[in-house]
Amino acid sequence: MNLILFEPAELSTPLPRTDPRAEHILKILRRQLGDSVDVGLVDGPLGKATLVDISEGALTLTFTWGPPPQPAARITLLIGLPRPQTARDILRDATTLGVSAIHFIATERSDPNYAAAKLWTAGEWRRHCITGAAQAFATLLPIVTHDRSLNTALGELLSPTNSNPSQGHTHTPTATTFAHLALDNYEATAPLSKCHLEGDTSIVLALGPERGWGQADRAALRMHGFTLVDLGARVLRSETAVIAALTLVRARLGLL
Repeated sequence: MNLILFEPAELSTPLPRTDPRAEHILKILRRQLGDSVDVGLVDGPLGKATLVDISEGALTLTFTWGPPPQPAARITLLIGLPRPQTARDILRDATTLGVSAIHFIATERSDPNYAAAKLWTAGEWRRHCITGAAQAFATLLPIVTHDRSLNTALGELLSPTNSNPSQGHTHTPTATTFAHLALDNYEATAPLSKCHLEGDTSIVLALGPERGWGQADRAALRMHGFTLVDLGARVLRSETAVIAALTLVRARLGLL
C-alpha cells in the first residue's frame, strides 16, 4: 500500500497489531519508535503519522494533517451490474484512476442475482475503494451505488443537481460543459479516442453489463443525450474496458 488510510473514528484509538496496516508499518516499511509514515484520512487530507509507542497488542500513532484534498475528476461511471469479482476489480481500479462516482445499474441484460452478493449486502465494496485510493496515494473515495435501474439512474443522475445527500458530500463540482458517452461494440458512431473533451467538461461514461446493452438500454441512453462510442474492434473484458476508457477520458481532459 502506497498510503495508509484511516477512517476518522480510528484516530483516537491505538492500531491493533493484528491490523494489516500495523503489519505493513512494522514489517514492510520497517518503522521504529519515532519514525513517521505517510497517511491519509478517508475523504480528507494527507498527512504524517508518527509512531510513539509499540506494545504487544497495538501501535500508538500521532497525526499531523495537511490541507484538504482537491476535488475528484468530474467523471461519473454508469456500469451494468457485473459479476461480483469483476465489480471488485472495477471498484479498486476506477478509484485508483480517480472518478467522482460509480453507479452499478440494472440493465436489460444484467443478472439481477448479482445485486444480492456479499460485496453489496455486507458493505465489502468500500474496502476495495480504499485499496484503490491507497494505491493512488489519494484519499477521496467515489460515491458508490448499486440499487438503481438504468432508467432511474439516468433520470436522477443527469439532473442539474447531481449529488448524493446520503453520502454527506459530493466530489463533483459544477462544470461548464457536459459529455454523455456510452461504450457499445455494435452501434457506436465514433471512437472514444476521437471525442473532443475539454478540461472543464463533466463526463458521464456508461458501460453495459458483460452481455452488453439491449435495445431498450440503447434507446434510453440516446433519449438522454448519450453518444455511443467504442474502444476499437477488439472486445475487452468489462474491467479492462473501464481502465482503457478512463485512461482515454483522463488524457482528453488533460489529467495525465
